[in-house]
Amino acid sequence: MKKQRIVVGLSGGVDSAVTALLLKQQGHEVVGIFMKNWEDDDDDEYCSTKQDFIDAAAVADVIGIDIEHINFAAEYKDRVFAQFLQEYQAGRTPNPDILCNAEIKFKAFLDHAMASGADKIATGHYAIIDHLDTKAVLRKGRDARKDQSYFLFSLGQDQLQHALTPLGGMEKPAIREIARELGLKVADKVDSQEICFVPGNDYKAFLRGHLGEEEFHRGGIYDTQGNFIADHEGIEMFTIGQRKGLPGGSPRPRYVLDIDPDTNRVIVGDEEDLVKEQFEVDRVNWLDGEPAEPKAISVKIRYAHPGADALVHPLPGGKARIELASPQRAITPGQAAVFYDGDIVVGGGWIVRQPAPVPA
Repeated sequence: MKKQRIVVGLSGGVDSAVTALLLKQQGHEVVGIFMKNWEDDDDDEYCSTKQDFIDAAAVADVIGIDIEHINFAAEYKDRVFAQFLQEYQAGRTPNPDILCNAEIKFKAFLDHAMASGADKIATGHYAIIDHLDTKAVLRKGRDARKDQSYFLFSLGQDQLQHALTPLGGMEKPAIREIARELGLKVADKVDSQEICFVPGNDYKAFLRGHLGEEEFHRGGIYDTQGNFIADHEGIEMFTIGQRKGLPGGSPRPRYVLDIDPDTNRVIVGDEEDLVKEQFEVDRVNWLDGEPAEPKAISVKIRYAHPGADALVHPLPGGKARIELASPQRAITPGQAAVFYDGDIVVGGGWIVRQPAPVPA
């Protein structure tokens, strides 16, 4: 690759530090940007922005690059956080990591970098972006335990073609060793939590604090026969497949099967009722064009899912139907279903609700 001006998102962690180092060693003009995406976090145990910026600045000093501090908190609040709350209120379980990548890291950050004269941006994501003559191809990262291609499925060609992910072909231990050899103090820093605005991952407490009790959609919990079981404090408190926190009194464990935002009903049933043979997605993003006919893929229905063989059937209106080769459990509305052909990301969409068959 010819020498380019590359702006790297420096987070204060080891991944972005080694990303900047590798690009500098390759002879590129490298500039660092530290993104502040959340306002109320400077002294927070979980979102330590001040310390992260100190660490990022120290990395920039050792590597010998400039660093700029940019505040994207307003953009984050409008484009990511607001939708995060809206999804819960609609009975869905959101994935703000994906939206943050599409709207902040590869949009607001990308726009700022391009306006400052950059040729490309670079991030510490564990995914591979192959730059071909006419397109960019997104692939799984080499380190299967760290692969983050799932979180990038919604990016467009323009975003991918202007992005570099130098760590995609590497594994985490090697990255930490590179940092140690250079004497970077972030070499053994614990990986940050992506969505750090939810302290301790306690989503229920967080939603109560930000929505207010009057905003919760209260209703009833029902079984699959339509029998009332108990009242609940809000559909925002539930997710598909949930077992904890449900009323007792049943000889078998109950699981959340469906959340109906129109009636505020939460439907519960047996674990086997969670298993589905097909489902639909909307807002599908095809990275290399929509296929003209059903396509054999491997689909991941959540980040930690290993993937399942399936046929994806494109539908009108940016939708698709996924026909699974083997039934899968807890297919959750609001989560992303990402389509792979081998290690190549070919597309993905957002899982839509499949109402449970409950008698009227």
